[in-house]
Amino acid sequence: MAETPATPARAFRLGVAGPVGTGKTSLIGLLCRELADEIEMGVVTNDIYTDEDAQILRAAGVLEIDRIRAVETGACPHTAIRDDVTPNLIAVEDLEADHGPLDLVLVESGGDNLTATFSPALVDAQIFVLDVAGGGDVARKGGPGIARADLLVVNKTDLAPYVEVDVERMLSDASDARDGGPVIGLSRHDRASVDALTDWVRRMTAAVREGRHTPVDPGPMAPHSHADEDGNVTVHTHEHGHGHDDLVPGRAV
Repeated sequence: MAETPATPARAFRLGVAGPVGTGKTSLIGLLCRELADEIEMGVVTNDIYTDEDAQILRAAGVLEIDRIRAVETGACPHTAIRDDVTPNLIAVEDLEADHGPLDLVLVESGGDNLTATFSPALVDAQIFVLDVAGGGDVARKGGPGIARADLLVVNKTDLAPYVEVDVERMLSDASDARDGGPVIGLSRHDRASVDALTDWVRRMTAAVREGRHTPVDPGPMAPHSHADEDGNVTVHTHEHGHGHDDLVPGRAV
């Protein structure tokens, strides 16, 4: 008789990143509505100065209120998902301590740029989210987030006619930018695309549970700049001083 796989010591941690307004919070809400009856879930959201995303999900009733935790990063969003992941790790671990064992914890980054990647010290796999309203050319611009996340989602495809975007072209560009890595065009109004997303999450959850997926580093963020309140611009990079290796993302076998 085949042995039943042991319950993992901790939940599968899935990061969700992408620029502001691409629909990260709504995607997480969709996953909670679709999967909460079959998968034990929790959510950790990131905002710079508020807990607004957590409040949106709590108000929507997608999970029990206490299964949705908020981290106020107080700095650039990528700082809390890559450079110093301690506040997020504490939030995830507290969530699991209070409600575990959990199968899946979704960690939502604050809205960031095309270079945003999670540290493998925080998540086991990551989804990067674009949307058609951001422009049909965004996918082919590339960057670590687009190229190396475990899954790229092109969201809000139902809006394409209103913003004059060729969805098929955008998806093709995205596939090229990812060397054929998985890409899903998503609309919450399109059942087939919702099923494709939830199926990917189910399969990745099973792969992590069964030890068939190893988290690795998508690579450092590209050089980028930030302007302060006085308009002064600082350009900086995130190098390997944090102990990360420049590797492509792991894939489920």
